[in-house]
Amino acid sequence: MVRSVRYAVAAIFGLCAQLQPVWAEDVTTFTLKNGLEVVVIEDHRAPVVVHMVWYRVGAADEPAGKSGIAHFLEHLMFKGTKTVGPGEFSDTVEAQGGNDNAFTSWDYTAYFQRVAADRLGLMMQLEADRMQNLQLTDEVVLPERDVIIEERNQRTDNSPGALLNEQMRAAQYLSSPYGIPIIGWKHEMQTLTRQDALAYYKAHYAPNNAILVVAGDVTPDQVKTLAEQHYGPLQPAPGVQPRQRPQEPPQLAERRLSYSDERVSEPYFTRSYLAPERDPGDQKTAAALAILAELLGGSGQTSVLSQALQFGDAPKATYATAMYDGSSLDDTTFNLLAVPVPGVSLPDLEAEVDKVIAQFLTDGPDPAAFERIKTQIRAADIYARDDSQGLAQRYGEGLTTGLTVADIEAWPDVLSSVTIDDVKAAAAMVFDRKKSVTGYLMAEEAGQ
Repeated sequence: MVRSVRYAVAAIFGLCAQLQPVWAEDVTTFTLKNGLEVVVIEDHRAPVVVHMVWYRVGAADEPAGKSGIAHFLEHLMFKGTKTVGPGEFSDTVEAQGGNDNAFTSWDYTAYFQRVAADRLGLMMQLEADRMQNLQLTDEVVLPERDVIIEERNQRTDNSPGALLNEQMRAAQYLSSPYGIPIIGWKHEMQTLTRQDALAYYKAHYAPNNAILVVAGDVTPDQVKTLAEQHYGPLQPAPGVQPRQRPQEPPQLAERRLSYSDERVSEPYFTRSYLAPERDPGDQKTAAALAILAELLGGSGQTSVLSQALQFGDAPKATYATAMYDGSSLDDTTFNLLAVPVPGVSLPDLEAEVDKVIAQFLTDGPDPAAFERIKTQIRAADIYARDDSQGLAQRYGEGLTTGLTVADIEAWPDVLSSVTIDDVKAAAAMVFDRKKSVTGYLMAEEAGQ
């Protein structure tokens, strides 16, 4: 089974996730006595259901010196309980004609299955079992530790771009744990133990720290009956507290770094700016930043950066984009990236990007392009109705990053209400070089 950590910048900051509103007409919520929050999204067009359990804990909530433990435990959750053997969880799901997976972010860890609707009770039975009955021995823990270390080797240490991104996040966040990679620092990963995993599990994996999202061919009454049967008997953890993380001090000076590697085939310039996230009851700035990212660097040849850098008599870049994802518990980043054409230096490309940004701050969005983005938003609202799993993802991600159901349901209207002046104000706010980290990825020259 492939269990992914979201490393790629585009995956972390992709605008598609930001501009895809949810279909909220048939959403029901309730809370069990043990604190488990439940969200039901009805979609009766096919006899299929998506069952997701989200924990309000991720890589940014790890104990000091134990980086990677959240992702490590995600792997270990498939190693069995008193009644389900190692690997048997996924084998059972597959035997029912379904599929399952899991993923870890800085703010949450989630597990899901997609199966026929009449198998929902079995999925709840399996997931509730491993919520409190995980069994770990060194015989399964230590080999799995080698697996995650090799995963880091393949995804990060063997990728110059991933290494640059990791170093830039560490420079961007001096105090916030967002500066620590989800996969973990290798020297700390190598020391993780069975006791570390169990301590983290017992502290955070409990019904009063989880959200159950069920989307598909079900009714709220059906879900409530099954949830009370399978999750209801689980005991809440007494030590679960609201998350209180170290916050960033004011960034007063631009930070810059470069990384050279003989494996680099295409150098590039990139910059990240500290940016606000979507906050409960106050999503307007995040919505404006989402639209700003699409205007500057959206797909196709019509974005501001593409038009200025890739086309014309003297193109400066083969690729240019802007990225923003406001789905985080604490401050996130707004990112720019450009790949130069041969013969254009990274400093020259950076200067050209800065010219484009300065011109945008003066002129603001093109009204026709702005309306085109609004049309795409309305279209995405319709297309989103075809994806139950996407809707379940939207609610789980939103609720584990501090939003309410009302905020998630309001997001399409907030996006639609953004004006050209809102985008100009958001651009003026976010493009502050004193709150940025600039990075150069370069090919290492022979003899260095």
